[in-house]
Amino acid sequence: MIKPTDLREILRYIPRFRDKVFVIAVDGQIVEDENISNLLLDIAVLRSLNIKVVLVHGASHQIKTFARQTTREITNADGTGVTDDTTLDIALTVSNRLSHEILEGLSANDLRAAVTNAIISHPAGVIQGTDQLNTGAVERVDIELLQTLLEEGITTIIPPLGFDGDGKTYRVNSDSIALAVAQALHASKLIFITTRDGIEKNGQLLRQLSIHEAEELLKKNRSELVAEMISKLDHGLKACQNGINRVHIINGRIDEGLLAEIFSNEGVGTLIYANEYRAIRKAMKKDITTILKLTKQSVQNEELVKRTRASIEKQLGDFFVFEIDRNPVACIALHLYPEEKAAELACLYVAPSHENHGIGRKLSQYAEEVAKERGILRLFALSTQAFTYFQKKCGFTEGTPEDLPKARREKYEQSGRNSKILVKNLEKIASNGVARLLAGV
Repeated sequence: MIKPTDLREILRYIPRFRDKVFVIAVDGQIVEDENISNLLLDIAVLRSLNIKVVLVHGASHQIKTFARQTTREITNADGTGVTDDTTLDIALTVSNRLSHEILEGLSANDLRAAVTNAIISHPAGVIQGTDQLNTGAVERVDIELLQTLLEEGITTIIPPLGFDGDGKTYRVNSDSIALAVAQALHASKLIFITTRDGIEKNGQLLRQLSIHEAEELLKKNRSELVAEMISKLDHGLKACQNGINRVHIINGRIDEGLLAEIFSNEGVGTLIYANEYRAIRKAMKKDITTILKLTKQSVQNEELVKRTRASIEKQLGDFFVFEIDRNPVACIALHLYPEEKAAELACLYVAPSHENHGIGRKLSQYAEEVAKERGILRLFALSTQAFTYFQKKCGFTEGTPEDLPKARREKYEQSGRNSKILVKNLEKIASNGVARLLAGV
């Protein structure tokens, strides 16, 4: 997945992640998958970069398998329903085995690791009139224990079990443990490693979800989601609502999938994000090289006008970039003709890896709001190949050279590109809200 040529992109992230805590929740089914050795090697790479790792593993798959093989009846496997004595006994057996297998894999990569009893639990109690018996809920996380181990460079393994002050063991859902640990340690990332590519809606993988989008998905489209992934989405949303900026949900069967998700803009699974994951800001001098690189192919295809470093630097105040995790992936320019209360929307480009996510539309909307704030009444764009996009997505209509400001019309006629002219009239607005928007650029 990650090629040597991607090293530059990886290096962008390393200073940001060094000494940070990643909580990685691995489904039990992935622990016994043939790709587990590659996954543990990826974790060794993270450790080599001084990223602190806590591993939480599930066991529901093994509990079901063990019960079937021994012809024993169980009440539930995932720790979210009633756990009777038989189910708890099986959970203890398979959880200990899984923890040991992870220890073996980490040892093969020269990593020190320890299985802990850091989850202090209490009985889940009676829910809707039913005693949950040996099912537990997280009461607190022994932060001091985990921090001591992490500071010593020890990768921490947490089974899907909790313990109370009397030494009693409870079966606890691994997703809820991962959430509690991530919150307690103020983790930089919570990563769910599953058997699916991420959160899918009607068979389509959703690459990025804001907190709001995740909330809406759970409220309005729950029936369209893969049942086994609802818990991941639910706990991921709660994590973002409680201070974890990034939650990743990926397929553990993809070779180098963990590294590709963490160290690339595109990722391989679903990202649930809070705060500044996406941002539109004014371009800076350091962005000139990126803008030239971003638009290079489009210039070669004669979709965009060729711009030199000097020309961009001269008009740098007109440019905005759309960045993901502080890496620009799209750009736009807004050239003003204030005397004629007109502005040109230009150099709109989105990297191929981020197409079809509405980024171009967001950039054009942003530029439109900036234009309104600055008293512009008429917006125009010139396009040789993307004119239908401006018409269908941005509300432009086809115009004529007479719609262009005089200075721009002269350049248009001299260029010989015969671009289509698109125009859009802007309404005057009360601009307090836009002023706040501009202040955040």
